[in-house]
Amino acid sequence: MSDVGPDGVVRCGWATSAPEYVEYHDNEWGKEIRDDVGLFERMTLEGFQSGLSWITILRKRENFRAAFAHFDPEVIAKYDEADFERLMADTGIVRNRLKINATISNARALLELAPGEFTELLWSFRPAKHKAPRTLADVPATTPESVAMSKTLKKKGFVFVGPTTAYALMQATGIVNDHLKTCIAR
Repeated sequence: MSDVGPDGVVRCGWATSAPEYVEYHDNEWGKEIRDDVGLFERMTLEGFQSGLSWITILRKRENFRAAFAHFDPEVIAKYDEADFERLMADTGIVRNRLKINATISNARALLELAPGEFTELLWSFRPAKHKAPRTLADVPATTPESVAMSKTLKKKGFVFVGPTTAYALMQATGIVNDHLKTCIAR
């Protein structure tokens, strides 16, 4: 169900409980991203969100950008043990060994692809048809496309990209549009 925010604007129900959600919903979520670094950032943040509230990630986002060289895969791929320890000590980000290691591994996997290939790969999973959800209950956690995306990414060396994370990435980057039918952003 959509909610009317304090400004009188109808938004997706999840997007009205905090100013950070409103800003993210209105200006980023579901907007198409078609560049490797932008997609890598969103994939990384969606991975860090796993098991946490998205508001936690949004509130730490600038810290993540600073800690991970603005998600430049060429820089991150060169991270060594000292960088890992620096990240584990950084209270401004989520300090999770698996997620930090996944970010470094995924930067290396991305660099194994040709420039632009990561973008083409992710967008190749855009469904031919995607019906506008009427309520939040109509929004799936996974789809056949996100399952296929996850499997393909894993075959290419990416980690921490299960089907649910893949679908959240698809939503965040406009590969699918899950703004509710009555939402202003639709």
